[in-house]
Amino acid sequence: MSVRNFTLEGMNTNSIIALVGVLVLLLIVAGVWWAFARRRKNQDQQSQAAQRSQEARGQGAGSATSAGPTGSDQSPQSQAGEAGRGSGGQAAGGSGPASGQTEQTGQEAAQSRVQGVEAPESSASRMTRLKAKLAKSPNPFGKALFAILTKDHLSEADWEDVEDTLLKADVGAEASEQLVDQLRSDARVKGEKDPQAVHAMLREKLLDLVDTGQDRSLVATRPGAAKPSVVIMVGVNGTGKTTTAGKLARLFVADGKSVVMGAADTFRAAAADQLETWGSKVGVPVVRSEREGADPASVAFEASQQAKDTDADLLIVDTAGRLQNKANLMDELGKIRRVVEKNLPVDEVLLVLDATTGQNGMIQAKVFAEAIGITGIVLTKLDGSAKGGIVVSVQRELGVPVKLVGLGEGPDDLAPFNPGSFVDGILGQE
Repeated sequence: MSVRNFTLEGMNTNSIIALVGVLVLLLIVAGVWWAFARRRKNQDQQSQAAQRSQEARGQGAGSATSAGPTGSDQSPQSQAGEAGRGSGGQAAGGSGPASGQTEQTGQEAAQSRVQGVEAPESSASRMTRLKAKLAKSPNPFGKALFAILTKDHLSEADWEDVEDTLLKADVGAEASEQLVDQLRSDARVKGEKDPQAVHAMLREKLLDLVDTGQDRSLVATRPGAAKPSVVIMVGVNGTGKTTTAGKLARLFVADGKSVVMGAADTFRAAAADQLETWGSKVGVPVVRSEREGADPASVAFEASQQAKDTDADLLIVDTAGRLQNKANLMDELGKIRRVVEKNLPVDEVLLVLDATTGQNGMIQAKVFAEAIGITGIVLTKLDGSAKGGIVVSVQRELGVPVKLVGLGEGPDDLAPFNPGSFVDGILGQE
């Protein structure tokens, strides 16, 4: 009998059905094995991160004995937060000089780094640094306005300089015109001038523009917030989106929160590696795909499942930002949100903008605002920039508040936005 006769005629219908059944069974077994191996790998990564944090805690405990008990029931990330908060206040159990406190905190942070886990800076001290950086920048626009308004007699040319200063700072045409009209009618800039009164008046007017009265807190920080709280990061490539996601994780670790990150930007080869580097420094697990170009929504869903299983406080999902494929990108972001919401509600969608792009950044912002619900804005590269007026224009255009600002290139150079400190900074007040 020939091979052909054997395969086609020698096998009856039952044999063919049995063979197909065996193949299907093998595929099912392979799928189950792959899913188990994937979950086991994620668990191993999380276990290793927790072990590094545990080692760092044990190392730090011996050097912090003089500062009082640390509490054996604190999580590794909670202890990192305590170390960060210690840098902004007095050392526990004493009232020594500030330099001594800084030295002690620095030693603890260094010991943590030796073990592979860092202690991020507390959120309380970060905005203070921003104010100082803005005040020392070459041309904070508030300082330039003050110099004009304290002249003895303001001519029409001076008022044009005021408006030009505002426009160059990206405050926006409508807001600039409104502020100039208010300044013209204020008695404190007419006749004999008291510099302190003019300064107080200018601060008041700028604060009215910057502070819209909206809630700037992240949902995860509010009392009674659900766990895990989900934050999706969106924005075009080049704005510092992935870096901001890593810095945001550090910010929450500094405040004693447990965090999981999802690397859903699967189209940029270095994005997942970059996120893992940020996570490993503070003991934060990162869910990623080993295959470049994998489905971003699948990665986001797996990350939401891990955050749910581990009862994390926060899940941060990084996404792609290829604006040249606008329609596909927006469809993709919408899919990520829908898939995650099958597991957990999405509390925040933060749009990351580069403050130095000025009004050009507004075009980007509008594209994302039209396609996906944005709850807040993160402005990166804001320090030392005369373009700080974008805070005003972006809030007016999008109707959502600036919630976080980037202060520079350092790992802890991300802070909650404080309108008062920001205005003081652009007025040159440290």
